[in-house]
Amino acid sequence: MRKIMYIIFFLVFISSAHGATMYKWVDKDGVVNFTDDLSKVPPSYRNRVETEEKKDVKEKVTLPPPKAATPGDEQDEIKTDIYGRDESWWREKVRPWKEKLKEASEKYEAAQKRYTEKSDELSRRRFGSPTQYKINIIELDKTREEKEKYQAQISEANEMLEKLSREAQESKADPAWLE
Repeated sequence: MRKIMYIIFFLVFISSAHGATMYKWVDKDGVVNFTDDLSKVPPSYRNRVETEEKKDVKEKVTLPPPKAATPGDEQDEIKTDIYGRDESWWREKVRPWKEKLKEASEKYEAAQKRYTEKSDELSRRRFGSPTQYKINIIELDKTREEKEKYQAQISEANEMLEKLSREAQESKADPAWLE
């Protein structure tokens, strides 16, 4: 009975004494991932995997060197910036600001057209009453304020697109991803 206890005790502690290798990588969304099985690491991230081992591991596991790219492999490999973010991530960051810029520009152009028309009307026409003249001046002022609002939206969108461009440049993203 005592021998069986020694064997069980020995097996329990031997199995937990072996070391473990952990693999760490950052995905396209910037999320840090861990696994103990290299085959679970997506192929596009294997060249950026960091290996971490427990101290009691005697044998160091090294990753195989990345294989040379062949023309067919280029389609399988996803290009990313230094943080692992790919083209779709960058396009989704830029898309709403481009849409806001387009919308604000269109509205600004329409307001500019109304402003010009109202201004021309005021300069050509003489109104019978001072009240009618004041009403037109008020409408002109409202259109001018509307133009200023859209101009501010255009400026904000342009500033954000410039900021994203600088961020992309710093993270070594392909500039074509922002177009």
